[in-house]
Amino acid sequence: MNTRKEQRISALSDALSQHRVLHIKNAAQILGVSEMTVRRDVSANTERFGFLGGHIVPAAESETDNPYEISKAADSHAAAKRDVCAHAADYIHHDETIFFDCGTTLPYLVDLLPEDVHLTAVCYSLNVAERLARKPNVRLVMLGGLYHPASASFSGSSGLGTLDSLVINVAFLSAAGVDSRRGATCAHFHEAEIKRKAMSRAQKNVLLIDKSKIGKLKPAFFSDMQSFDAVLTEDGPTDISA
Repeated sequence: MNTRKEQRISALSDALSQHRVLHIKNAAQILGVSEMTVRRDVSANTERFGFLGGHIVPAAESETDNPYEISKAADSHAAAKRDVCAHAADYIHHDETIFFDCGTTLPYLVDLLPEDVHLTAVCYSLNVAERLARKPNVRLVMLGGLYHPASASFSGSSGLGTLDSLVINVAFLSAAGVDSRRGATCAHFHEAEIKRKAMSRAQKNVLLIDKSKIGKLKPAFFSDMQSFDAVLTEDGPTDISA
């Protein structure tokens, strides 16, 4: 007879075959166990399952050889990321259009949005869109295109075309590396193109980074430091100069 764990794994496989992607919370409800138990089961069966920004996907659809995976980065410097976003909340006002970058910092900013704030929110990643969709007074514009599992984000001409039709009040950008002379960089080249386009459409560009990113360089350049109206870390507004 199968053990209880084997039964859960089989049930999770069946659910994924139906839905293809499952949020961890939904998987826990289906299996009748805690989210922690689901995480342990998935981590113990990497040949069958993978994590993507709070979701479970078949292992074949996760880019496990990628140098940056959103599932691995999600818990890195979490407290600092929350503090960064607490400072950023002051830049959000009613009835504005806001661009939310991809990555693991911006979801904390979405969580801080008051329930009664009215916004048009623009994003291109699943983990950010999922949180924005829960806000009752947020009109969500999702930039589509080719899906990149490692960063749970989309890219393509359709998303860039949508940005061309928008006027953005504030663009909140993230970066995987920041250097005073070499600028802001990210791990994926498709992200850099979207970041640059969003910045060109925004009245104000605000970079959100925890201090662990300062002094690091990633392969895809997207902006010099002078193009940001503000750079926020967990300590608040920061001057990153040579």
